Amino acid sequence: MEDSGSSGEDYYYLDEDCNDYEEDDPDSPDDFQEQENAFHSDRRNNSSCKVITKESLLVAQREDLRRVTELLSLGEHHSRTLLIYYRWDVEKVFSVLVEKGKEKLFAEAGVPLVEPCNLTNLQLLGTVMCSVCMDEVPAKNLTTMDCGHCFCDTCWTEHFIMKINEGQSRRIRCMAHKCNAVCDQAKIRILVTARDPDVAEKFDRFLSESYIEDNKRVKWCPSVPHCGNAIRIDEDEFCEVECICGQQFCFSCSSEAHSPCSCLMWELWTKKCHDTVNWITVNTKPCPKCHKPVEKNGGCNLVNCFCGQPFCWLCGGATGREHTWSRIAGHSCGRYTVEEVMKTECAKRDLHRYIHYNDRYKAHTESLKLETKLKETIQEKLSMLEQRESTSKDFSWVTNGAYRLFRSRRVLSYSYVFAYFMFGDEMFKNEMTKEQREIKQNLFEDQQQQLEANVENLSKILEEPFHVYPEDKLMDLRMQIITLSSMVNNRCQKMYDCIENDLLGALERTIHIIAPYKSKGLERASELGVAIPVTWKEVLV
Repeated sequence: MEDSGSSGEDYYYLDEDCNDYEEDDPDSPDDFQEQENAFHSDRRNNSSCKVITKESLLVAQREDLRRVTELLSLGEHHSRTLLIYYRWDVEKVFSVLVEKGKEKLFAEAGVPLVEPCNLTNLQLLGTVMCSVCMDEVPAKNLTTMDCGHCFCDTCWTEHFIMKINEGQSRRIRCMAHKCNAVCDQAKIRILVTARDPDVAEKFDRFLSESYIEDNKRVKWCPSVPHCGNAIRIDEDEFCEVECICGQQFCFSCSSEAHSPCSCLMWELWTKKCHDTVNWITVNTKPCPKCHKPVEKNGGCNLVNCFCGQPFCWLCGGATGREHTWSRIAGHSCGRYTVEEVMKTECAKRDLHRYIHYNDRYKAHTESLKLETKLKETIQEKLSMLEQRESTSKDFSWVTNGAYRLFRSRRVLSYSYVFAYFMFGDEMFKNEMTKEQREIKQNLFEDQQQQLEANVENLSKILEEPFHVYPEDKLMDLRMQIITLSSMVNNRCQKMYDCIENDLLGALERTIHIIAPYKSKGLERASELGVAIPVTWKEVLV
């Protein structure tokens, strides 16, 4: 939504700290409420991402195979070979066909252009020497691939089993020297099944899962334990999706949904959260003998390592054991360096800065955990409201408000991770001057603080015992929640716009692409070919 003026009578002040209502919501509360209801009803039914289950995996593959088979007049084996090579991108297959022609298309993918030889003449010979094992074998025990190369079934089978066990089931090439042709999957299946049905089953599973493993538009759901589903998207890979099992994740990196952080920022943040390097640098020093970190737990400067080596805490130099409280016998700290002090001080500053942002990130994630308990409370209150004599039976404004709270709280928590990297020295130190960084930081923190204030207000008002309010007070509360929900939505959008246009816009963004803000939330995947209705309770998920 765009900002514009509004009629003051449509908005309500919740407290003295919330003083920007008039400029945040261009629509009337009722208009916004209608949009919210439409958003939630469309979250699955009009989803551009689909869930692929074990049952629908074959259906999804068949559709792509059919398109390629019909266009190029190929068998299923050759169509599958093309699609696996081009990562199941049908449009890519068609574009290469137009740009390079059929011969180049087939050659690159390993689809042979020659006609297979006729075994009739070989069978008349009775026996034929296999050029791999050099044995004379009956002609009936030979198999010829589409490239024309012919070897005995035993050698083919050994070759196939070895490749399957090595994880190369999707593109098993011919054994002939310098032959790029991919072997016929049907012939592979027949030969391997006769020798080892378990390996043949593994081969079929690998081929089937190729649609997920090799397809840039499909990712496994990262749920633990695994739900067995995969998600297919039809749009940009930089998006956040939700599986029907409830798992929400970033499609690009398969980690938890983390926008407005980029995938690289989130990866570095998770590593930092598990890293103790900063703590070790600040609180320990390496033993000069064994080089293991030693923590100082006494008042004097003589420290003893577990290896038995005493050393001076101030300079880190090895010493004897004789000492007093103020000095170590035979030792003077002549190795004091400005660099060491600066390094320690820098580590302390970095640690304090990390703690600052981590505390705020954790505070909002903890608030989100606590607020999820609101779902049960709200459902109980709504059940009581529905039993009352009331002029209104539509209480979707409560569930929509709760949804806005959960959605914006997540955005707010990850915004602190973004700020840590955006305004620190780890990523953009050389891309901004100190003055530019301060200006950008002030701009972002202003957006962040306004969103934070609105989120806290919405959280507070949703906890009110509205189920016992009289009709007039309930209607006042309705207007307040709808207005705050609209404001929170707008603030989230403004923060994303600020990040994309004012912060990252002037910098190198190829590795810092963030999933766009979607007012209706993470895209809920629907089962392939199935539209799933959404009830009001699901809005709270």
